Amino acid sequence: MKITSIEERTVPIVTSLRNARVDFSEITASVVAIATDQFREGRRVVGYAFNSFGRYACGGPLRERFIPRLLRAAPHELNDPDTGIVGPGRAVDVLLQREKAGAHAERSMAVGTLELALWDIVGKMRGLPLYRVLAERFAEPGADVPRTVRCYVGGGFYRGANDLALLCDEVSGHLDAGYTEVKIKAGGLALADDLRRIESVLALIGSGSRLALDASCAFQRDEALAFARAIAPYDLRWLEEPCDPADFETYRAVGEAYPGTVAGGENLFSREEADNFLRYGCFGGRVVLQPDPPLAYGIRELHRIVEVARAHGVGRQNIVPHGGNMMSLHATAGLGLGSAESYPGLFEPFGGFSREVQVSNGFATLPCAPGIGFEEQPALYAIFRELAQRQGA
Repeated sequence: MKITSIEERTVPIVTSLRNARVDFSEITASVVAIATDQFREGRRVVGYAFNSFGRYACGGPLRERFIPRLLRAAPHELNDPDTGIVGPGRAVDVLLQREKAGAHAERSMAVGTLELALWDIVGKMRGLPLYRVLAERFAEPGADVPRTVRCYVGGGFYRGANDLALLCDEVSGHLDAGYTEVKIKAGGLALADDLRRIESVLALIGSGSRLALDASCAFQRDEALAFARAIAPYDLRWLEEPCDPADFETYRAVGEAYPGTVAGGENLFSREEADNFLRYGCFGGRVVLQPDPPLAYGIRELHRIVEVARAHGVGRQNIVPHGGNMMSLHATAGLGLGSAESYPGLFEPFGGFSREVQVSNGFATLPCAPGIGFEEQPALYAIFRELAQRQGA
């Protein structure tokens, strides 16, 4: 197999949503298409991916370093010698040549996006949905390949005027759509107003165990502790990112003071960062880890993060990939992790799942399309298809 061309593009995500710290009016995403010299069912095999949410496009590193390195590599450097199909891990080793250690976010998204597109190629070459390929490679020995995965819906962003009414309408719609667990934003209003939002959602879903909060790194130490004390009686599923992701001291203080579960990890981009987070957070097992595959070097690094987490006593059920997209859904199912996130109707056309996926009673079915299956997301696939047409695919 040979990679014949790689295209990338920066795409704006037009939205007025905001969390406790930022609005998303300028947010962008990088999309990539990697074309090969292989054909399946009369169509060229092309791998697609994008760099998830919450960070901006990474076109600079893609164009200047990583795409040229991948195109310069000889097939024998990239391909699995047993199958002749590109090996995503081998490709990452090539991409990271001459890269210094540390400063992961500067390159982890570019590398991770390319790595996911390569996994899409592997799935298409095998004729299998990606989660099945990942289960063969990474799942626990003897583990069954799942048919569904637990799934919660992320959302509850601040919407300005009529925020509370819009929030309740949103959550009611998610419940009608088959979700049973939701996550909403917190930390962006006065405490009394945030508590009112929490109580309004609890009145709809009926149990604190079905509601998680995402503070989006809003608080300094004293604010984080005060907020944790205020929400403790609700017995919520988790409190996510109460402070800066590198503020281990505040995480430790919150973990010690808050009787519930603390979550974080979408803004950690390597196994070393995850190791420090778990080592110095001192969570005593009450933690949910949320790595995002394309933001953090891809699936191979996600697997290494899972191994680090398990060494710290974190069970697979408490590893919940961030992203709310098809890439994270496959990663959750393929690595046997605890839950997938979903963003139905948000960050379009990138958020949510393909038309093959159905949600019922809090579980999502898994797709049948080979690879990641972006072809079953018509609006998103139109963007990828345009890239592929530049390649003659």
